[in-house]
Amino acid sequence: MSWDLDALVAIDTHVHVEQDAHGCCALDQELLDASAAYFKGTDNRTPTVDDLAAYYRDRRIGAVVFTVDATTALGHPALSSLEIIERCADHADILVPFASVDPLADDAAARTRALVAAGAKGFKFHPSLQAFEPNDVRYYPIYEAIAEAGLPTVFHTGQTGIGAGLPGGRGIKLRYSDPMLLDDIAADLPSLTIVLAHPSVPWQDAAISMATHKSNVYIDLSGWLPKYFPAQLVRAINGPLRQKVLFGSDYPVISPDRWMASFADLEIKDEVRPLVMKANAIRMLGLTG
Repeated sequence: MSWDLDALVAIDTHVHVEQDAHGCCALDQELLDASAAYFKGTDNRTPTVDDLAAYYRDRRIGAVVFTVDATTALGHPALSSLEIIERCADHADILVPFASVDPLADDAAARTRALVAAGAKGFKFHPSLQAFEPNDVRYYPIYEAIAEAGLPTVFHTGQTGIGAGLPGGRGIKLRYSDPMLLDDIAADLPSLTIVLAHPSVPWQDAAISMATHKSNVYIDLSGWLPKYFPAQLVRAINGPLRQKVLFGSDYPVISPDRWMASFADLEIKDEVRPLVMKANAIRMLGLTG
């Protein structure tokens, strides 16, 4: 994959496609409303691939885009990862399409291979939303297919705004997103690149430990404004993890503009900023100019 990397201001490694070309949304209305209330939202809570391409092209920011297939757990049909891949082909100058598969589906591994063949550049999982314990070996064939293709994976970690404030959190269990569950996968499949999405509150120390210990583990900084980052995460960004952390906004719940404005006020060393904003993502994604 070739981009004009010098022309890009940054690369946002965590962006959600929330609506397809047919008007279908990734979440049901109750979850959308709860998420909007939790994050305060942006001007477009349900962007399509085309919306994202225009939005990020205008800002000269590359973007990794995806949906989450939690069809079984939510009882709500997922957006089509295949359609996302196909739509991104028209925006290959600015968007990188990641795919998602429902781990609870019987054909998940076969579906993973099909999406790789279709042009997926990586995969996204959300253990809490998808209601699965990611280190259960029954899911390893999915990860093995991704590793064989040499593609990265993004796993949601820590608290989630999806279901926040609803009775029982709508049944969504946070423990599935403990990053330490992913340590087994990182150890057992060392060729698989794993990105721990978000500051992993309340398990931030575990995430830092993993990313320090294992060369195939990264952290993306999406889903939280930098002014709220735990102090130990800021120290790690400036120190041992300077080449292991990635800019991510979590758009549309947090805009890249708002995230970058907050990051500008964070006490980050001058030589570290360009690593976080672009250089680390270029290496992790295997991008070329």
